Amino acid sequence: MDEHRSNRRAILGIIFIVAGLLLIAINFHWVPWTWRGVFFSWQALLILIGFFLLISRESRLAGYILIGVGAFFLIPRIWDIPFAWHRLFWPMLLLALGFVIITRRWGTQRIPTEAGMDYIDDMAFFGGGDRVITSQNFKGGKITAIFGGSKFDLRSASLEKGKNVIDLFAMFGGTKLIIPSNWDVKIEVSSIFGGFSDKRRPRPDDVRDPSRELVLKGIALFGGGDIVDF
Repeated sequence: MDEHRSNRRAILGIIFIVAGLLLIAINFHWVPWTWRGVFFSWQALLILIGFFLLISRESRLAGYILIGVGAFFLIPRIWDIPFAWHRLFWPMLLLALGFVIITRRWGTQRIPTEAGMDYIDDMAFFGGGDRVITSQNFKGGKITAIFGGSKFDLRSASLEKGKNVIDLFAMFGGTKLIIPSNWDVKIEVSSIFGGFSDKRRPRPDDVRDPSRELVLKGIALFGGGDIVDF
């Protein structure tokens, strides 16, 4: 973990060094002045942030999204496109969204058909609902919220031993999880213009079982959610 953080700091430092060298080159006219609008633009910033996120395994999808959006809007500033390039944005966004939904359906975390209440497999699209989970061997699952969101009450549930993962994707939507304050929860959600937070209030008498852990992974794009205990 320390080595991973050190690598991220090193790459961030390299990004700043390269940006400084580019600015020096532009100011001394070693690089055409017109390129300043390319290198120092919000599109280039999105691409840089995307590359920075790629080094984190949990943030790679967010990195690819930022690189794709930045590159899409940067292309017309580099090449003269003979048609209205921006009109392709929404069709390409819908295509990308479709691929994301399909890959989440056939992803690495397969949910058994006989899983019952031990897993969550929920998609909220322009809607949502409330669910109460009572499984005594809860193992995680998948939650997709697009222009909508659901609420899950896990106060009557118990975690399965080991690491249990909920794979989350929120786009212009959100999810609320009601989780007991004594559960060991780790948030590894990458946020782009969104966020996911743990708002539970630990109690003095809480006793956490270190052998049971719930990990929230995924991405929040213009959306997110929170964890509460009430």
